[in-house]
Amino acid sequence: MNLIEQAAKRLEELRQAGVDVPEPTPVAAGIAVQRPSQAAAAPVVEPPPVTVRSRSIELDMDKLAASGLICPNAPRSQLADEFRVIKRPLIANAMGKGAAPVKNGNLIMVTSALPHEGKSFTAANLAISIAMELNNTVMLVDADVARPSLLRMLSLPPAPGLLDVLVGGSNDLSSVLLRTNIETLSILPSGSQHPRATELLASDAMNALLDDMASRYPDRIIIFDSPPLLVTTEARVLATHMGQIVMVVRAEGTAQSDVKHALATIESCPVKMMLLNQVKSSNRGEYGYGYGYGYGYGN
Repeated sequence: MNLIEQAAKRLEELRQAGVDVPEPTPVAAGIAVQRPSQAAAAPVVEPPPVTVRSRSIELDMDKLAASGLICPNAPRSQLADEFRVIKRPLIANAMGKGAAPVKNGNLIMVTSALPHEGKSFTAANLAISIAMELNNTVMLVDADVARPSLLRMLSLPPAPGLLDVLVGGSNDLSSVLLRTNIETLSILPSGSQHPRATELLASDAMNALLDDMASRYPDRIIIFDSPPLLVTTEARVLATHMGQIVMVVRAEGTAQSDVKHALATIESCPVKMMLLNQVKSSNRGEYGYGYGYGYGYGN
């Protein structure tokens, strides 16, 4: 009888005699057991990163043309020529090729003093016109969070967008950005309406989002369709982040006092450009844009 068998027999005799004997450990029974701390750690397999692609949508080119918007595959038009003139200094500032460096020059806000002056129409046409360039990509942002109109103007259904990203505290636009069939144009809708939209536009999340948008792609120009300056406070908050502002003024429709008051709210923006909209041409009886009001730096 070996030692292990003798030990087992002795323990059994003690139990039968009424002695409380603890159960033998695996080591006492002659079995070598590796402690958990000594066991080899199981390899940790990281899950693959989840890539969220932006949703693709189709812009109906016939509807764009019917609504008076610039259409990339349409013949040359007066409107397209006007926006070629309008966009040139904006692109130069955005790409650092203007008369002086402009911080956040690729963030361009299109606004007006009052509603119904044509700012959304201008923002959409400006974005499409810049997207037709060979060297730039464009993001068109519907920042008129109180009365969004860009999706309707482009014949698109409502969709999540800017406010949904800000409520989630994220700066990842992938899940809400809409890629269009104009290859270099994407659209960021305003998103779900929120009672504290002004606070969201002034939040740290918005600051981080704008910094990311301005610096992520060096060739990207971002056009913001903002609310009118004299109706809500959202536009004034947004203006503090912009490098360039285009203010649309309706010819024979906007009072000079309203124009001056609106300009006073955006004094801090380094570049302000004014567009006179619906200018009637005396020789043809047609309407278009005028850009003789002036364009410059500082106040």
